[in-house]
Amino acid sequence: MDMFEIISPLSVLLCFLGVFMGIIFGSIPGMTATMAIALFLPITYTLDLVDSIALLIGLYVGGISGGLVPAILLNIPGTPSSLTTTFDGYPMTQKGEGEKALKVGITASIIGGFFSLIILYFFAPVLASVAIKFSSVEKFLIIVFALTVIASISKGSLLGGIFSGFIGVYLSLIGMFADNNQMRLIPPGFEEELVYGFSLLPVLIGLFAIAQILQESETGMKASPHQNFDFKKDKKNRFTFKVFNGQLINTVRSSIIGTFIGMLPGVGGSAASISSYSQAKNFSKHPEKLGTGEPEGLIASESANNGLIGGALIPLLSLGIPGDSTTAVLVGAFLLQGIQVGPLFIPTNPDLWDGIIYALIMANIIMFFLMFFSIKYMAKIIYIPKYIIYPIIIVMCVVGSYAINNGVMFDVWTLLLFGLAGYVFMKIGIQVAPFLIGFILGGQLEKYFIDSLKGSGGDLTIFFTKGPIALGLWLLIAVSIIYAIVDNRRTKKSTAI
Repeated sequence: MDMFEIISPLSVLLCFLGVFMGIIFGSIPGMTATMAIALFLPITYTLDLVDSIALLIGLYVGGISGGLVPAILLNIPGTPSSLTTTFDGYPMTQKGEGEKALKVGITASIIGGFFSLIILYFFAPVLASVAIKFSSVEKFLIIVFALTVIASISKGSLLGGIFSGFIGVYLSLIGMFADNNQMRLIPPGFEEELVYGFSLLPVLIGLFAIAQILQESETGMKASPHQNFDFKKDKKNRFTFKVFNGQLINTVRSSIIGTFIGMLPGVGGSAASISSYSQAKNFSKHPEKLGTGEPEGLIASESANNGLIGGALIPLLSLGIPGDSTTAVLVGAFLLQGIQVGPLFIPTNPDLWDGIIYALIMANIIMFFLMFFSIKYMAKIIYIPKYIIYPIIIVMCVVGSYAINNGVMFDVWTLLLFGLAGYVFMKIGIQVAPFLIGFILGGQLEKYFIDSLKGSGGDLTIFFTKGPIALGLWLLIAVSIIYAIVDNRRTKKSTAI
């Protein structure tokens, strides 16, 4: 469908707003794209589907892209995927090439973003067309596979991550059981408030905004102590597109790595940046220079960084599998609009699918022009004092939670409860991302399990004898678990050293 039949002027404005706010959240250390999306979810509830998607995609692209600002200027990665951006970005800043480094990173970002968008456009419908033939058994196994992602993202504590996921699944089952209208797992005195369980939106905002603010308050909220950077006009250090001469293979290779790793649930953005950077070093003509302020390393990191975006949306939109906390929050955004992501999403929502593609195109273009031509001013975002911005965020959280169900005070208590719970989780080792994935997928896990048993007359062997697709999914589940165990042991060994 024609772009202008789907995208309205309001969509463009909201996408611009999303990118701008996403850059702010990505640029300030301690604030993330996930927090930005969670915070703006209440606004999407009142918007048209395409308009809300334009806002959220803008936040996603802006939040991921904004992470390069503190990585280059402060040596603090704004996002996990901008980890290796610090390796060459900060040394360039120390040599007086801060503006040049920022523009190199921004240009590499849009290249990686558009590359992953092309892969998303052609690959996701193919994957969905296969998955659309799945019965309730295969859908149950897909959810089980998605839950094995919990093990993959449980860095440092495999059992802790699995336990976190099970708590999320348990809490998702609170409320009325659909088959017999019986209440379950509800504390006495809360039957009326929890008849439909905890509202998703206050849970999301509490976990990713209130909890983060509580954690940040421990160290204080003073302005950044780092020096202000003066971008002087120096012809020698000025950015030109000639920097990319001879970097075509490096850029394409890093974009491929970022997109591919983005497609693998649970692997994470830091793995993409490290893999692309290490490959750039392996194939570099002067590998000894990487890490001393070379644009080559910066290009590898940032093209992989934004390549993650389109890659992560492939399993999300075609299979309904969120690979990390950010895409899990996006699942929540779709659920608030009454849309179930999964195999049926693309064929049953063609306008929305086109809207997502157009929103990604707009967001990447807006991100590039907004950051490239005003980077001197955008860089000052890192100096916004947190004691100014966090109280505003708290008010937005409370108002959004209260308004989501037309003025239910219990949703505000839910927000504060899960905000405090998220803060406590960080202290005792319960991991927020696995918890959230379990909370979102728990209801679907139960539904498809019961539907499968109804179809088989209660025979549990149906999950193993359904056919080759089911066996293939069991193989993927086994591979995911084995990978998680091996990766967990490797992580423990590296930290021990």
